[in-house]
Amino acid sequence: MLIEGFFDHTTNTVSYVITDSKSRQSAVIDSVMGFDPATGRTDTSPADLIIDYLKADELNLQWILETHVHADHLTAAVYIQEQLGGKIVIGKQITIVQKEFAKLFNNPANFTTGGEQFDKLLSDQECLNIGELTLRAIYTPGHTPACMSYLIEDALFVGDTLFMPDYGTARADFPGGSAQSLYRSIQKLLTFPDQTRVFTGHDYKPPGREHAVWQSTVAQQKMNVHLTKNSNEAEFVNFREQRDKTLALPRLLLPAIQVNMRAGHFPEAAENGVSYLLTPINQL
Repeated sequence: MLIEGFFDHTTNTVSYVITDSKSRQSAVIDSVMGFDPATGRTDTSPADLIIDYLKADELNLQWILETHVHADHLTAAVYIQEQLGGKIVIGKQITIVQKEFAKLFNNPANFTTGGEQFDKLLSDQECLNIGELTLRAIYTPGHTPACMSYLIEDALFVGDTLFMPDYGTARADFPGGSAQSLYRSIQKLLTFPDQTRVFTGHDYKPPGREHAVWQSTVAQQKMNVHLTKNSNEAEFVNFREQRDKTLALPRLLLPAIQVNMRAGHFPEAAENGVSYLLTPINQL
């Protein structure tokens, strides 16, 4: 198994390409489409790095996976699929997120909330093949109600559930999020062998660390600063809920949710041929 990480400095997001070295089959996890909310313009350069990598190594893209509906960046899943093929995949609880935000954005009647925008919806413990590799989906709600982690051999891709051990854990105050569920999901991940590699979806470089990193182990995550300082569920839930009250909403929350719950498609164009993203007033 080959793992290549791509760090987007604008959103502090890590995207991954996982490849079966024998068959040259690959999967992409949590791709990024650049977006400027001031101008409404997209930037394909983060995704182009991944596309160029896959093309240069003559890899065949099978799957384009999302760990959840991201609130801090737009997915490039559709753009990558148009260039290279592959099927877009997310956990089946995406329907919870779609139903919640369809109301907020007053989506038209033709916006369906059964996950039909995605090519495949994964259930907990369901498996996919990447060539000769096996990916197992692990339901890890908390940050959102639809988060999935992915286990491939000895590597866990945990999305936003865990950050690097010196930074902490994900917020749990988005609609449908739960600090209690987050704690229990983390405990589930920490039952894997200590040597299991953990690949996070972001790195925010806490004070004292200069460079972005995104790989740790289960043993190292057991010493995560948010867990060692809050050693039981009640302490963690209280800490997480109080901390989340102090956090500003992500800068790209509104555009990201509208695009990502559509698997990377922008809303259907209006009669003038232009697609629009909505900003609900005084709702968040």
